[in-house]
Amino acid sequence: MRLPGRTTAAIEILAEIFERHRPASEALKDWGKAHRFAGSTDRHAIGTLVYDCLRKRNSLSARMGDGRPRALVLGALHDLWEQSAEAIAAMAGEQHGPGALTPAESTALARTMRDDLPAQVQGDLPEWLMPSFTAAFGERAAEEGEALSRRAPIDLRANTLKAAREEVLEALKKYGALPGPLSPWVVRIAPPGPEARNANVEAEPAHGRGWFEVQDAASQVGALMTGARPGESVADICAGSGGKTLALAAMMKNQGRLIAHDSDRHRLRPIFERLTRSGASMVEVIAADEGERLSTFDGFDCVLVDAPCSGSGTWRRKPDGKWRLTSKQLQQRIKEQQQVLERAAKLVKPGGRLVYLTCSVLPEENSAQVSVFLATHRDFMVIPYREQWRIATESEPPVSADGSDQTLLLTPARHETDGFFVAVMKRSG
Repeated sequence: MRLPGRTTAAIEILAEIFERHRPASEALKDWGKAHRFAGSTDRHAIGTLVYDCLRKRNSLSARMGDGRPRALVLGALHDLWEQSAEAIAAMAGEQHGPGALTPAESTALARTMRDDLPAQVQGDLPEWLMPSFTAAFGERAAEEGEALSRRAPIDLRANTLKAAREEVLEALKKYGALPGPLSPWVVRIAPPGPEARNANVEAEPAHGRGWFEVQDAASQVGALMTGARPGESVADICAGSGGKTLALAAMMKNQGRLIAHDSDRHRLRPIFERLTRSGASMVEVIAADEGERLSTFDGFDCVLVDAPCSGSGTWRRKPDGKWRLTSKQLQQRIKEQQQVLERAAKLVKPGGRLVYLTCSVLPEENSAQVSVFLATHRDFMVIPYREQWRIATESEPPVSADGSDQTLLLTPARHETDGFFVAVMKRSG
């Protein structure tokens, strides 16, 4: 396929997403099944164009004066794919293209954008979330939102049970792999151009050998901030597919007790293959329907809660998430966070640590949750994140994106990571 056909396909897929309220991943997958002639490079390019439109939906709508799929795709080709207005006009009229440009579209593509647009347009943010972003970031709300609307790199965690980061870098040098920020394990591969295929790192022999796992640098920091050490007892009670569990096992050098549990059996299922590949032999997995077993242990030195959340910190990777999120869904996540924190608190032994993580940048899910928890659990106190960072990493801490001295908020604008929140609390005794 050439650009005209890819452009038409992207318009069709966006229409499916908007009109039927479908997740982008499902709409793209179904389009691929129905168009078997499209090769993997075509599917990647179409997917990139669709996701670019979703990442920049507000600003592209402002450019075009129109938020419908056709307008968004044409605007993305100009602003993000760096196609000139003349080239887009020529492409649109070709065979399999979307059709000739209207005078209004030609004018929109040629205009110079104003620099005084509202913050929700500059930052490509849902208007209803602007109070949350302003509460977190103040005058930098638009800047933080804009950074969440860029393409994300591929981050990997070198598995120190099997290989050093230098070995992983050497194994993946053909992809331009480089050391990434904040974590001593992170290996980063830059996002490809719009018409280049993603690096298929999981097909590499080094992945099969267990040398690395795909994991954003911020998520790696979440594991690091537990300060888990060999010989401790640690429970990861929202383990999902086990990314942080594997990181903890490497930190603990397969020494001690490490429990992995998640209430969703579908999310937990992939952990078994990952454990085998990684060489993490110390992990005990507690099935989704056996959560009551956690209370039979004699408390833990550290309980990790990677709480269900809005996912606002991952909008670079899942851009349709910011437009699908509703106030009702956010309130449900807040309720679930309170429930899991209540459950986790009972598992922490006196003197132990409770580590609360979210992949969110919204204060309702982060600092506000910690405040509510501490107000009702007087036997817990926050360990200031700079203190915990120095203990856990033996390095100087970054500045939290929200200015807090107590908890750590990472963002792509300030730290070149996904949006991620970390709070470490200690139980008295």
